[in-house]
Amino acid sequence: MDYIDQPIAAQKRIALVAHDNRKSALIQWCNKHRAILEQHQLLGTGTTGSKIQAATGMPVEQLFSGPMGGDQQLGAKICQGEVDILIFFWDPFEPMPHDPDVKALLRIAAVWNIPVACNASSADMMIQSALMAQSFPRQIPDYQGYLAARKDELAV
Repeated sequence: MDYIDQPIAAQKRIALVAHDNRKSALIQWCNKHRAILEQHQLLGTGTTGSKIQAATGMPVEQLFSGPMGGDQQLGAKICQGEVDILIFFWDPFEPMPHDPDVKALLRIAAVWNIPVACNASSADMMIQSALMAQSFPRQIPDYQGYLAARKDELAV
């Protein structure tokens, strides 16, 4: 696979996701970093997004609930370049019926080279980075080049 440069803009599109046992921790984290988060666009899976919006008053674009397809919906947004950062407070002690969806979401985040934080410590490091306030380069898969190189194969 070839890669191309695609910068992440100064104003980030930040996805906020948390498993049930971690929602209150993510809400506390959002309140702690409110001044920074307000400078960016926020989106979240169903219940998490609505709880963050209710607790903080910050606007959060709400997707479906994770088990109802929200993780996959978020993955599609990552593929389409509509998410720059994923903050996902997942619960390592609780098995989730939609674990395959969670694994797929984390895989897509890695494929499209977006920063991911899975706990408060990594999220603190990420949000306090100087890169939060500026554009920075990243490499993503060259999907158009991939299609062009396989044009004959795909014509069947």
